Amino acid sequence: MKNPKKRKSKRTNLLGFSIMIGFFAGLIWGGVKGLFYYLRFTTVIPGFLVEPFFKHSFLNTQPGYYVGWLSFILFSIVATLVYTLTFRKLRGPFPGLVYGIVWWMLIFVVIGPLAQITAPESQLSFDTLFSEFCLYLLWGLFIGYSTAEEFTDERNREPERALE
Repeated sequence: MKNPKKRKSKRTNLLGFSIMIGFFAGLIWGGVKGLFYYLRFTTVIPGFLVEPFFKHSFLNTQPGYYVGWLSFILFSIVATLVYTLTFRKLRGPFPGLVYGIVWWMLIFVVIGPLAQITAPESQLSFDTLFSEFCLYLLWGLFIGYSTAEEFTDERNREPERALE
């Protein structure tokens, strides 16, 4: 017997979801980036994204570190929104891994050196390039897999469909 009350299916708010996942991606992986810089795995300062707007000497201070971390969080929110709007129906971890690699290439090979946000890749050490590559790979995986699980996993919605 069908349930006389129609239940509304759960729909994920794209903007709210993107803000949440992007915030945590930036918080977690921005913190890892700061740790990498502190442990000297990378020479790219945590505030590299806002380098055109702040003096380098400020970004090397404790408040500058937090400004850099905040900028990475905002960058992650925007990147998550882009991923959610364009690739949310892709399944599995591989689209997120590719997304992270694409962002790494944009930041360290294409746009970063042109905008003087990062040094050209030929001037960066192997440790810096490898550490940053791994960071963006995991960052992209976090964004992509979180999004894939939210928008392609139907197990949470199945009981509601069975009642209809």
